[in-house]
Amino acid sequence: MATFRSRQRIRVNGFSPFVAFLLIACFGLLFGCKGPEAPEEFVFTEKDAARFRELARQAMGGSGVDLTASGSGAATGSEPYLMPVSGTGTTVGPDGVPVLDLSMLPTYRAIRTGGTAAAGNVYRVTNDFLNVRSKPSAGGASLERLTRGDIMEVIEFANAGWAHVRTVVGKVDGYVATQYIARMTSEEKLAEEKKKFEGMYYVNFGFVNVRASADQKSEKLGEIPGQTIVKPLSISGPWARVSFNGKDGYVSAGYLAPFLPRFVVRQESYALPVLLYSLDQSGAVDAIVANTARLKQEGYTVITFRDFHDFLVRQEAQNITLQAKQVLLGVTGVTSANVRSLSDTLMENNIRATFFIRTKDIGLGGITEKMMITLGANGFDIESAGQDSDDLRAMTNAQVEAELRQSRQILEAYTHRRIIAIGYAQGGVNDRVQQMAQEAGYLLGVTNTPDRTFTRDQLLRLPSFLVFPSMSPEEVLKTVKGG
Repeated sequence: MATFRSRQRIRVNGFSPFVAFLLIACFGLLFGCKGPEAPEEFVFTEKDAARFRELARQAMGGSGVDLTASGSGAATGSEPYLMPVSGTGTTVGPDGVPVLDLSMLPTYRAIRTGGTAAAGNVYRVTNDFLNVRSKPSAGGASLERLTRGDIMEVIEFANAGWAHVRTVVGKVDGYVATQYIARMTSEEKLAEEKKKFEGMYYVNFGFVNVRASADQKSEKLGEIPGQTIVKPLSISGPWARVSFNGKDGYVSAGYLAPFLPRFVVRQESYALPVLLYSLDQSGAVDAIVANTARLKQEGYTVITFRDFHDFLVRQEAQNITLQAKQVLLGVTGVTSANVRSLSDTLMENNIRATFFIRTKDIGLGGITEKMMITLGANGFDIESAGQDSDDLRAMTNAQVEAELRQSRQILEAYTHRRIIAIGYAQGGVNDRVQQMAQEAGYLLGVTNTPDRTFTRDQLLRLPSFLVFPSMSPEEVLKTVKGG
């Protein structure tokens, strides 16, 4: 686990430098880190270090610990420290270190990769897992194991039950059961995709006899095995004319069924403007109220990032489309000094929003667990803004991982809910940061790139509009409408 950055400042209001260091040192120990490097202005003795270790031991289950409603406590002495609290989405390993719940990763990967039909004959796994076998049979050796959301190229359909495929990740050539794969497409392209299989049938019985003429008493030319895909030359009444061993033959049409692979229709692009307000700017709360009122007059609905997350999860299971005239509302710069007035004002005006909170602003002297739970009960969504206000792109991999994972752990412990979105500080994201956010279990990520629409592959780099208090409601409305 990465250490905390030495350039990180201690920000614990109301405590002495010694206690401030103690908080951070114990925090690192509790969450599996090596502990911070000592700031240059402080010097500590071996005795001090021993005391830190003892406090950390007590926090991990030793004697003298008294947890409060906010998830903090005090040792038998007077020194306060941070301590993780149990919550939905976070488990504790045998060593007492919180472990991220990554059970939604396959679903999130499927959500991000679903959408319009990709170039080529690409299909996606729709089951929790799928074996790629050496031959088109359940008895074939397993060559590779795929999970939900993995994609592959279908070379051809060996029959109605098995597809000859080449996997994208392992580059394995083998066979998969067709019932567990689907062609991803959009509503607009569905008819075009289905047309590719027009006139194709398969034998839906153990076998079907091929006759020399359209008569059950005519000469038998052979049999077509069950599940075989055929394309009849013509169908007339109860008989279908087919090509068989270089000759024309006839089979009973009652033993044929239309062949069509599974299609999963998904919305590919979303016209969903994201409005971000920063409480670091004076007048931001009043601007939220005024602008939201104007948007509602025009028939817009304001939703949270969790609302959008829940919609995407439902959309993965069924063909539904996001309603028009919806807006995502996010608020940054939320602290213990402004969270109460913010929530009270928004509740009075029936406005729901997502609060992106930095973990440096919670805990002792900050936003407490009780506040977090109250916000959730009142319909507000709490998501991560990382630990501090530093651009993730300038950090090492270890530092980015610590920011993304530990902020999720702490917020889930305080909110008792899964954290699903990250608001990148300063909009700082690149391919590396996006990949690490994905691995840390986030579905959504917010940048400061302005745009009204986005596609599925942008879910971890959502565009947003920064709304300044100086902007009028009409200007905000124009931004949302576009043009």
